[in-house]
Amino acid sequence: MKRLITDERDIFIDKQSGRDFNREQYQLLKRMLRKDDILYIHSLDRFGRNKEAILEEWKDITQNIQAHIIVLDMPLLDTTQYKDSLGTLITDLVLQILSWLAEEERTKIKTRQREGIDAAKKKGKHLGRPRTEITPEFINAYNMWKHGQITALYAMEMCNMSSPTFYRVVKRFEDRRNKNQ
Repeated sequence: MKRLITDERDIFIDKQSGRDFNREQYQLLKRMLRKDDILYIHSLDRFGRNKEAILEEWKDITQNIQAHIIVLDMPLLDTTQYKDSLGTLITDLVLQILSWLAEEERTKIKTRQREGIDAAKKKGKHLGRPRTEITPEFINAYNMWKHGQITALYAMEMCNMSSPTFYRVVKRFEDRRNKNQ
């Protein structure tokens, strides 16, 4: 990228996910784009995860802002080369196909991920963050707190827990205790 652009202030690095456009660097880039500027992007999927989002961003930049786009990993998507109607048609067709492929790939990834999670659950594997254990220290702090001997904040400090974790463990502890009664 640096060999294509001479002024470093014209390079925007966006390391956030392409899932949405609430990305600080991307929004700044769009505000700075002017007519006939050239936007180099590494890959088409940087514009979004589904066909509609990709096409909407493409049209906003090429038609509303009237800037050019060059997609580095897909040389056919270079609006600076195709100024005639045939070139525009080819670019639009390639864009439609590639944005559809990007959406399909995203759908496949989600499906595979879901299948993997389901298979792991069937095998009894724990997914996610490990549960916070109900320790003797917690039970002691809980009893003191419930009897008004200490504040909830002090009980949290005794257990070395954040507020949400403490109350989640309290609920689980009370639910278990109520089941056993």
